[in-house]
Amino acid sequence: MMSGDNLCKWTRILLTLTAVFLVGFLIGWVGRPCADFFPMKPQGIRSQLLNEMQAEKIRTYLRSWTRFPHLAGTEKNLQLAHQIKKQWKIWGLDSVELVHYDVLLSYPNKSNPNYISIIDKNGYSIFNTSFFEPLPPGYENVEDLVPPFNAYSPAGTPVGDLVYVNYARTEDFFQLERELGINCTGKIVIARYGKIFRGNKVKNAMNAGAKGVIFFSDPADYCAPGVHPYPNGWNLPGSGVQRGNILNLNGAGDPLTPGFPANEYAFRLDEGIGLPNIPVHPIGYHDAEEMLRHMGGISAPSKWNGQLNVSYNIGPGFTDSYSSQKVRMHVYTRNEVRRIYNVIGKIRGAIEPDRYVILGGHRDAWGFGSIDPTSGAAVVHEAIRSFAKLIKEGWRPRRTMVFASWDAEEFGLLGSTEWAEDNAKLLQERGVAYINADSAIEGNYTLRVDCSPLLYQLVYTLTKEISSPDDGYEGKSLYQSWYEKDPWTGYKEAPRIRKLGSGSDFEAYFQRLGIASGRARYTKNRKTDTYSSYPVYHSAYETFELVERFYDPSFKKLLAVAQVRGGLVYEIADSTIIPFDCRDYAEALENYANVIYEQAKEHQFQLNKYQVSFDSLFSAVHNFTRVATDFHERLEKIDITNPLAVRIINDQLMLLERSFIHPLGLPGRPFYRHIIYAPSTHNKYAGESFPGIYDALFDIANAPDQRKAWQEVKEQIAVASFTVHASAGTLEEV
Repeated sequence: MMSGDNLCKWTRILLTLTAVFLVGFLIGWVGRPCADFFPMKPQGIRSQLLNEMQAEKIRTYLRSWTRFPHLAGTEKNLQLAHQIKKQWKIWGLDSVELVHYDVLLSYPNKSNPNYISIIDKNGYSIFNTSFFEPLPPGYENVEDLVPPFNAYSPAGTPVGDLVYVNYARTEDFFQLERELGINCTGKIVIARYGKIFRGNKVKNAMNAGAKGVIFFSDPADYCAPGVHPYPNGWNLPGSGVQRGNILNLNGAGDPLTPGFPANEYAFRLDEGIGLPNIPVHPIGYHDAEEMLRHMGGISAPSKWNGQLNVSYNIGPGFTDSYSSQKVRMHVYTRNEVRRIYNVIGKIRGAIEPDRYVILGGHRDAWGFGSIDPTSGAAVVHEAIRSFAKLIKEGWRPRRTMVFASWDAEEFGLLGSTEWAEDNAKLLQERGVAYINADSAIEGNYTLRVDCSPLLYQLVYTLTKEISSPDDGYEGKSLYQSWYEKDPWTGYKEAPRIRKLGSGSDFEAYFQRLGIASGRARYTKNRKTDTYSSYPVYHSAYETFELVERFYDPSFKKLLAVAQVRGGLVYEIADSTIIPFDCRDYAEALENYANVIYEQAKEHQFQLNKYQVSFDSLFSAVHNFTRVATDFHERLEKIDITNPLAVRIINDQLMLLERSFIHPLGLPGRPFYRHIIYAPSTHNKYAGESFPGIYDALFDIANAPDQRKAWQEVKEQIAVASFTVHASAGTLEEV
């Protein structure tokens, strides 16, 4: 038997060895990404994740989810939410729940469909537009496809002369009134879709005094040359109609509960914000041709001509023997509060569970929605399956992953915004990044990325590790094909990355809360393809067959998008140091300052007269550049075995985007709070840099009070200068 002294001796040795082992374990555990610790396959966690994703599974999800329409607020969309929730739970996410909100939605009257008519002098209809789109082949038995309409249009039957207003942009109405002498007050205007968000078009028409708006998709904008209409090609048929909402919410979310979640105890306004006050209705281009065929008045400017077989006269009203005819709108759309459902799933982080990386995309569609949004929803589903498989094999991310299937995006980004409002306090403290997952394909030419500059280097690094799905680029990286097809000419030797505007679910997270965000999808050739978006956008012809036959038969492009989106989430969630680069932000700020200054210099006389200087902005940008450079020099020397040092540096990286948020928001747009980026006032889809200054300069030459207008410019320069300077302070050594 062992003596008592020997027993104590061996006990001390055993305890010492145990302590050494535990210290070594903890140092390695804290100092390395969680993925590095757990035993996995030799190629590494990221490679295993990307290799797990399968094109065939994306095809299967897309086929299943596009067999029926799934409009927000309907039983079919709720059924799909339950199906997704069930699958996420089966796969093994730590938690999955349905989160509901009661929001204002909008639907046409089933028993009294919307249409437009031409009436004679006695008020009798001599032409009526179509009530419905012909259903695509294979879908003839579908009963619940919503007919074409513009959500949130008020009901009404206005009668008036017709005026053609091109794209109904701000500059189009300026040209009508100031150059052509045409007043739209009391008229019904007809505008082609494209160029800007449809809600901005309606707002412009309202400001011009119009009593109603008719939209159509001109073949010049929705038909690619040499391509057949669906189902024989991917162009929009003449009977095809684009649905869509016409709100001007400016980031407010549910029109009845702006700024707060639309839950059971919410206070609701009697009248919602952002709602139009004139009837609006969309029609197909065959019907538009009949409406425009006998237009009177002067010929439109040549740039206003589309590809219909008409003269494109402006009006008002019709010509010659048709001059007594008028247009009557028949709009019976109704707004009502209905319940919507987000599906929220989570994988809890192993080391920093209080830090969230979010992958979210919407589920609801105007019809079958094969591109918008279901191509994106299918990609999210496959990414989640792949993450869940890694969890079952013993891996767990460093930070918490949140997955979201948003509802009611098409009605104004409602599901995502309500959840952001509901969780705003948590997200402001814990949100690291938001990766958006709307449509994964809008063309099949090359990758398109829109994101915060913090993500540039991560995007480039990741795409170098992913194989290109493009023909002729076998064996090459996605980065190579992207760079060759869309270089960032005149800025840097890299593929072009665009600014985030709005029009999708990242809006509340980026523009309001200041969480670094990004999105990736396949797109068209921007240099040669002049048509808007993809031709059958928001029509009945967004079917599974559209994607399978014309856009991505192999589903390899959708797979590449899944790998980019999933790879971004993985890297941000599992890297010891959050993989953001502040130096790209500094470079972007310098570029934006130069651009806005050049715009202002077009008014050099006024700059001198009103003593407007950009010196403070350039000084702030130069200071930010210096501090960002110093920050990354310190970052390279950080002791990653020191958990406090790691946490400090990560908090600085995470909160940098937050530092650009102004609590009062932009002038007149309180829910757009990002001082560096915001959607354009004149086009929700486009992103503007230094938006406060940009808006103050817009059309300043025609401002009635020049001194007041230039005072606003000076104020916005001061706000931007302060914000950039203060943001630099957040990166200083603690």
